[in-house]
Amino acid sequence: MAQPNRASEQLTQYLSQLLPQVRGRLLAELERLLELGEPIPRTEELIASLRAEFPNGADRRGEPSRLFFKPLEPVLVDGAPERANSGQIARGSLLPIWTLLTTELLQTMAREYVDNVSNVSKPPEAEKLAVGFQKKALGYLDGTMRSEEGSAMVRASLRMYTSSPAVFDDLAKMFTVFRTSEALTKFAQNLEPKIAKLEGASLTKVLDQLKALKKANADAIPFALTIVVRRLATPSQLLHLATKVAESKAPAAIAATPCALAVSMVMDQIDERRLLLAVALKGNRVAVAKAILKEIYAIEAALRAQIDLGGSDWGNRLRDQLAAVAAVLEVDGAQHGLRPGPSLRDRLAQTVQKGRALIADILPA
Repeated sequence: MAQPNRASEQLTQYLSQLLPQVRGRLLAELERLLELGEPIPRTEELIASLRAEFPNGADRRGEPSRLFFKPLEPVLVDGAPERANSGQIARGSLLPIWTLLTTELLQTMAREYVDNVSNVSKPPEAEKLAVGFQKKALGYLDGTMRSEEGSAMVRASLRMYTSSPAVFDDLAKMFTVFRTSEALTKFAQNLEPKIAKLEGASLTKVLDQLKALKKANADAIPFALTIVVRRLATPSQLLHLATKVAESKAPAAIAATPCALAVSMVMDQIDERRLLLAVALKGNRVAVAKAILKEIYAIEAALRAQIDLGGSDWGNRLRDQLAAVAAVLEVDGAQHGLRPGPSLRDRLAQTVQKGRALIADILPA
């Protein structure tokens, strides 16, 4: 008969001594570090145990918090808070924010809200309670975070629940989404469910909607762009919101357009895919890595076709991004025997000179 694993028993005993919210925060932090690519030796069993208890973010937060954060759903992204752009909020930020609100900033009101939600049976009633608590949270945050002292206090309090400074940024973004929730909901409802091509009439319609939104809620534009990109069959076509209305391909002209942020958000897509590429290579999923690599260079091709990047900030960022992709290929690709002759970096440079027409040749079929 197999003997029980002593380390497993000790781990189980240790976890049982922690409060559920502490176990949830521990899992959130471990997942954040994994997303950042930080090596965490000998934690597989710990993470597995916590994930078994908290199988997903919604279950972790429970019904009151799920309803509270519901307006954020169209702009939530997986991954570390550090990687969320100005139109995104990291899903992993919600747990520390909820814990901060319910145990530090709005403890009494939060307890009342949670109790009331638990005592109602009809969803509309629960949603109405959530809206009420959102307004109370907005009122408090608006009064507190306007001052440097208030912001510093909130930052310090957040450090008790997360080691990521970026969670504070997500808290501020949450404030904006809550405040402009009605306008963003209307904006989303007026969009086509799926936009095959962001050109012609479709482009004009989206631009008109963004223009109308900006008049009353300019700070909601980054989140509106995130909503748009999720409707696009080709996400890199978000570029069209900036490039198709500019008078030239010059970076300065495009940067002066109302939706210039779309360029940076498309470039963010390269970073996202680079991370996926590294994961695919480490998992020996070469076919998947090959497809991701094609996507990366399709985005690059779109950027170069629509913008005279040259030595602009966008051009410099793209150069650095491609160097990071090359590094992933050289380090992680080498594990799969992909360096029989010249280094992958050299081979990538050769492909760059040829226009990257067949970049997928770097990876075997």
